[in-house]
Amino acid sequence: MRFVGTLVAVKDMERSRRFYKDVLGLEAVSDFGANVTLEGGIFLQTMDTWKTFIGKTDISLPDNAGELYFEESDFDAFCGRLEHMDVKYVHRPVEHTWGQRAVRLYDPDGHMIEVGEELDSVILRFIRNGMTAEETASRMDIPLKTVSECLKRHGTGE
Repeated sequence: MRFVGTLVAVKDMERSRRFYKDVLGLEAVSDFGANVTLEGGIFLQTMDTWKTFIGKTDISLPDNAGELYFEESDFDAFCGRLEHMDVKYVHRPVEHTWGQRAVRLYDPDGHMIEVGEELDSVILRFIRNGMTAEETASRMDIPLKTVSECLKRHGTGE
């Protein structure tokens, strides 16, 4: 068995497709009308067909019990783009105790979306701001090996 993706029920397929393309940059890879597959294993399903598939008529959105999670290497640029879009925030950008920044917003149907700063980007930000590898590992509560591997991947030594 393998995990394939996540399906979210949507009220207006075209509105949802535009949101996922305009805000998150996800293109449709297949379109069957009532079901659209987006890059990254996200499936949009019309609410009417979803109700039929599961045999339920009472579906309430949003429930805030889960989220679709993405990571962005250029977090500042992404947040800058959001400022020019009509999005409803769960919360604006915050910095977690380990240093990773994140923003949460709702899609048109109230599904929660989190976009977090890629961890490599957090490490590199701390290093660029003068922290040592050891200080970065301590600040982020991650192994020093993880920091060193990141620095090697990005050609900054260690």
